[in-house]
Amino acid sequence: MELTERITHLLDEKFQTDEVFADCFTVEIELKPGNKLYVFADSDSGMTFEKCQKLSRYLESHLDANGWLGEKYVLEVSSPGVGRPLKFPRQYVKNIGRSLLVTRVDKTEAEEGLLSAADEQQITLTQTVIEREGKKKKEVVLETVIPYADIAKAIVKIVF
Repeated sequence: MELTERITHLLDEKFQTDEVFADCFTVEIELKPGNKLYVFADSDSGMTFEKCQKLSRYLESHLDANGWLGEKYVLEVSSPGVGRPLKFPRQYVKNIGRSLLVTRVDKTEAEEGLLSAADEQQITLTQTVIEREGKKKKEVVLETVIPYADIAKAIVKIVF
């Protein structure tokens, strides 16, 4: 079994058996040259520093006991952060009300809008655009439904 699979299995086990981590899930695990292991975990209720710290200690104890990365390694456990693409429907649900930049699989122009809804099959982006009717300007709210299968990449946009 590959190391990332072992780590995924350990985390899944922790999330299923420890009540503190019941709403947590693994987003991504990266093993980089030089024995650098990056673990990105998220939670439906929000990932805290304390949860990351406890997960790091949990993984560190297994890495040390089993010698999976040898004596010298770097382990970093964190939430994915806003710069990383969303991967799972539950991440979209958690970000309802935030601005998203969505690139479609067919590489058409990226769409930006407010994430107004998300379920297990699709998301809804809402945009307010100004249309002209003769000399009058009118605000129109457009809703775009995008199935997850059509999303190549979606990133939360920080609005200042």
